[in-house]
Amino acid sequence: EAKSGRTDLIFLIRFRHCCLLRNQRCVLAYLYDRLLRIRALRWECGSVLPNAVQFHMSAEEVEWFNRYKKSLATYMRSVGGEEGLDLTQDIKPPKSLYIEVRCLRDYGEFEIDDGTTILLKKNSQHFLPRWKCEQLIRQGVLEHILS
Repeated sequence: EAKSGRTDLIFLIRFRHCCLLRNQRCVLAYLYDRLLRIRALRWECGSVLPNAVQFHMSAEEVEWFNRYKKSLATYMRSVGGEEGLDLTQDIKPPKSLYIEVRCLRDYGEFEIDDGTTILLKKNSQHFLPRWKCEQLIRQGVLEHILS
């Protein structure tokens, strides 16, 4: 076409190509942002996604989340000795090792490291090691009482 004098088509082809490249970069940035958000969900929600979140994810995203979850679990088991190290336990560094908590619902007996068992009944308050009750706080069984 350039030899026959249709130079306006070359400009249009180049413009269209630049538009396609821009759209490709935008889609890749969008998908990367979604993966970062899915990765953050593992740290915030734990290893099980809420149904409301999972409903809005594609099958490939759910598969990526499961692979990331397994990879993180393998790494956590490999560090920290026999039991492994739960990196998701303390998202923010703790100010103290023990915290005061209130039980929001009946849970039953709860054993801490020294072998002491504590009965967690609704509205009871306890002074417990932070790392032992962090998961129960996330599950809504306990509530951290701020002094």
